[in-house]
Amino acid sequence: MPRLAIQEDLLPGKTLSERLAAARQLNIEAVELPAEQLDQRLPEIAAALDAHGITASGINMGEHSGCLSADAQRRAQAADDLREALACALDLEAHYVSFAPQRGKSDLPDLSPFATVLDLQKELLVWLLRGISDLCDAMDVRLALQPLNRYETAFIKRLDQAGYFLRQVDNHAKISIAAQLFHLALEEADLLAALRTHIRDISVIYLCDNNGRLPGQGHLPFEALGAALSEGAYAGWLVLADAPLLDKPMCAPHSIQDLSACLQFLRRAGFI
Repeated sequence: MPRLAIQEDLLPGKTLSERLAAARQLNIEAVELPAEQLDQRLPEIAAALDAHGITASGINMGEHSGCLSADAQRRAQAADDLREALACALDLEAHYVSFAPQRGKSDLPDLSPFATVLDLQKELLVWLLRGISDLCDAMDVRLALQPLNRYETAFIKRLDQAGYFLRQVDNHAKISIAAQLFHLALEEADLLAALRTHIRDISVIYLCDNNGRLPGQGHLPFEALGAALSEGAYAGWLVLADAPLLDKPMCAPHSIQDLSACLQFLRRAGFI
């Protein structure tokens, strides 16, 4: 049975305690936390989660980038940031850390015919995953690769492209995929078929409509999507999410009423 969570930034409230109280009011028992400055917030977060009876589903690296940079120092720092997020997940008893390996244009050189930019990106990501998978295993935290749409990356855009890297690390149990419906709706020729094919590789599904807003506020076929997840016996996380758009560059809190309506929509669609 899938477990439901919501991104912290979508909850109304000026303080973490107020946001978690809103989650409790909505009967949502888990939140996904942003990685930014998370280590500094750990004591506050741990206390608030305990006080409200809420768990941490996972950690989202957000705009974090640099894992595939041409700059060795930047790559090392990005890898350290991932390790720090995994350590925070362990401390908070969270289940995953999700990240997009490449955001924006790559700064790697084209070394054709020896190696293209894509060849170098692939090699660097496989190297990173092989190096960090044992740490994920030791901490019992999954690392989830998130495809992005063509306007945000030229690297991993579809589920099959993410699945390629899972195969390169021998389908390591702690390396998985984070499927964001907004991005996949732009890139997959057949979203339902792609989800069915890769359902066992996915540990996190971000519930976001085709316009980047809450489920039910756009045109994605959520009833058919819910049926596909049920048929595939999906048992990972479902995370209410938002997507930055040109007219809405940052995720913004939603009202209790909007979130409640969204949850009712998801129930009708068979998600929860």
